[in-house]
Amino acid sequence: MIIDGKKEAAILREEIKKEITSIKSKTNKVPGLTVILVGEFVPSQIYVRNKEKNSKEVGINSNVIKYSDDVTEEQVLKKINELNNDQDVSGILVQLPLPAHIDKKKIINSIDPLKDVDGFNPINVGNLASGYDAIIPCTPLGCLLLLKKIEKNLSGKHAVIIGRSNLNGKPMAQLLLKENCTVTVSHSKTKNLKEECLKADILIAAAGVANLVKKDWVKNGSIIIDIGINKVGDKIVGDVNFEEVKGKVKAITPVPGGVGPMTIACLLMNTLRCFKARLL
Repeated sequence: MIIDGKKEAAILREEIKKEITSIKSKTNKVPGLTVILVGEFVPSQIYVRNKEKNSKEVGINSNVIKYSDDVTEEQVLKKINELNNDQDVSGILVQLPLPAHIDKKKIINSIDPLKDVDGFNPINVGNLASGYDAIIPCTPLGCLLLLKKIEKNLSGKHAVIIGRSNLNGKPMAQLLLKENCTVTVSHSKTKNLKEECLKADILIAAAGVANLVKKDWVKNGSIIIDIGINKVGDKIVGDVNFEEVKGKVKAITPVPGGVGPMTIACLLMNTLRCFKARLL
């Protein structure tokens, strides 16, 4: 089975739109998402445009603040502080990567954890790791929602994650532990990676290496979630050799059209969540 991320994201966006419409009819208020974009990095510009388009479609007030590459760290921090105190702003997102002269850690730490729709602030990271209520990073959250469409009960499943990044690997591990999976986190220093992958009932590929996972790396009937986005020639491919693997497994996400659409849909969901928390 090929997991249709576009379809699932469209369903989620429709649910979000209905809820926002309902809240607006009762309160005359809607969520507000502000994105800070620094520089001319083309993939970031495309991603932000998609976020803006999707936000408006579901009824979220979307605002993009653009800075040139030479903006100072102090200017960005000042703007974040203003947004933290703006009652019309439910969510704040600083698009990564940032120029080298701006301290990413300092920027992320300055965002109000209750408006941190990316789930990167250490307060949210710590809450997630501790099993407490937290804003969950969008890509891992999207992956979990796709998994639950295939297998509602993940308890006892052996999940193998390739990649240990703060963006994907680590939060994914925390989410799967919360679902009572047995979780193995593998990475570039893991010995016998193929053997680890062959144990997986659920394989999450987030290594950033094109076509890393081959047919003989996966076991029959497993579920594969491919987070990788890699350019090979003029094609975009994942970390899993899709054509080789798709006939052997129970379900697999394609690249593109799998996890990507769910990432943006989950950003909208996080924005709505932050908005609702302030309404109460």
